Amino acid sequence: MPKIIARFSCGAASAVATKLAMWKYGKDEVEIYYNDTGSEHPDNVRFIKDCEEWFGKTVHVLASTEFKDTWEVWEKRRFLVSPQGAPCTGALKRVPGEAIWNVGDTEIFGFTADEGHRLIRLRKDNCEKIIEAPLIDMGITKQRCFEILQSEGIVLPVMYRLGFRNNNCIACVKARDSPNYWKRIRKHFPDHFNRMAKLERELGFTINRLSVNGVKTSVFLDELPEGDPKEKDDVSVSCGFLCEASTPVPMDDPLADEPTPSTDMPHAAPAELPSFF
Repeated sequence: MPKIIARFSCGAASAVATKLAMWKYGKDEVEIYYNDTGSEHPDNVRFIKDCEEWFGKTVHVLASTEFKDTWEVWEKRRFLVSPQGAPCTGALKRVPGEAIWNVGDTEIFGFTADEGHRLIRLRKDNCEKIIEAPLIDMGITKQRCFEILQSEGIVLPVMYRLGFRNNNCIACVKARDSPNYWKRIRKHFPDHFNRMAKLERELGFTINRLSVNGVKTSVFLDELPEGDPKEKDDVSVSCGFLCEASTPVPMDDPLADEPTPSTDMPHAAPAELPSFF
């Protein structure tokens, strides 16, 4: 029988999207899966337990049988990232995640109200899948997701509290052209920063480019100016289960300004809003 699969990423948005899916379909009808990359903050273990209590059911953990973490993927494949994505996403998220998916299953993703363009791309690149984004349907922003979790007594993951926009792996290679992100990594996780700086040099590849006299110039991590980040991360890095095939959205992308799309749900929407909305 087709399943309702909630793709829980340990982020605030995916947690609220999972809760909405359970409200819509019924708690017993939704299966919750989290892809453990082996490289996320250890506080995620606590966050999963808190969310399990909120969901009233278990979060199933998936993991690669080939790689132990992101570092092993990068070091073995000798590749970090390109405009089309990063190899760690495919190896650690897509491969384990596809193992529990079958044609006809409905997948729930935590795209927020301002991410309609990402939903369009995801559906375009995965036309064989039934994809729902309840946060977009209800106009729920990431900030509102934070507020919902906090109102439920759930402490946000540490990465958010350290100033990161997303609760991704520590030292995420998809944070390209984002010196503030990497300065924040250098401040809070110096060992990860130094390891990535060494790997960049070893591979002869730079994750970041800085604007020098109006020209984008490749800069190695060990060349970043000293000092702590003075602003938020320069980019919002989305590293979901199906993001490897999706090209990051440039600032002049015409899809970025399109209206939020309908998710064309095959089921009728509930008549009332949940109490936590």
